[in-house]
Amino acid sequence: MSHSRAVGLMVLVTLMWSIAGVVTRHLDSARSFEVTFWRSLFNALALVIALSVMQGPALWRGIARARWPLWASGLCWAVMYTNFMVAITLTTVATVLVTMSIAPLVTALFARLFLQHRLPTRTWAAIGVAGLGIAWMFGRQALEGGSSLTGILVALGVPLAGATNWTLLQYIHQRHKTDPGFDEPDMLPAVLIGALLSAAVTLPLAWPLSATTHDLSLLGLLGVVQLAIPCLLSVRLARVLPAAEISLLALLEVIFGVLLAWVGAGEAPGPTTLLGGALVIGALLANEALGLRQRRLAAA
Repeated sequence: MSHSRAVGLMVLVTLMWSIAGVVTRHLDSARSFEVTFWRSLFNALALVIALSVMQGPALWRGIARARWPLWASGLCWAVMYTNFMVAITLTTVATVLVTMSIAPLVTALFARLFLQHRLPTRTWAAIGVAGLGIAWMFGRQALEGGSSLTGILVALGVPLAGATNWTLLQYIHQRHKTDPGFDEPDMLPAVLIGALLSAAVTLPLAWPLSATTHDLSLLGLLGVVQLAIPCLLSVRLARVLPAAEISLLALLEVIFGVLLAWVGAGEAPGPTTLLGGALVIGALLANEALGLRQRRLAAA
């Protein structure tokens, strides 16, 4: 897969991820842990079907024999699934997405510490500008007293788990390229493991269940379109794009998610969010434009 195609698919992934906030705002009675349970359950069912078609009986044999990286990645996915949906029920969509936006900073730090990756100057600059935008939004919201501390603390688990997961995937791929004797494991089943863990953990907390038929249809949409498909794609893209670049592109979810919540649920962002978001999207566009130019010059 070419780098340009991988970037385009990653943008599509972020668009699919971003529908969670606006869809959640249209639920009738399902709340908090029940929302997380149903979404994770539908996600797991979709993944069982997709991975069974792709891998057949080898799927379950592979999971049974899996080494620690697959289970560690599955745990990261479970934290991301669970914390995001719980946080979205505790505070605004914009607050959750802004909190999640520290992921590139954490990912870059992890990649530097654990993988000794040297990032291009343009990527560091983009992360710095995006960080300024995030700090502006976060700081202003904190001063205005409009954010839920609990929601922010829960949401912080998402970028921490995400950065750990991307770094782990990059480590496995990097070792496979440098060590001929290392057999690179298939990490797609980790997405399924994460969904099953999330559903299992949240079911006791969600009981008794109160979701309506309308709720289940929306949560089914989230489980399949907002989770199963884009998460499988993101694991595949981790073989092409560096961890820091994936995490930086994932910031588009902030822009898409805030806009969808604004248009589809009436959660209008203030000028602070709009200004910070402009810095974030500007950093993304500049980084990708400079990277594309450098690749074309190198090819020429």
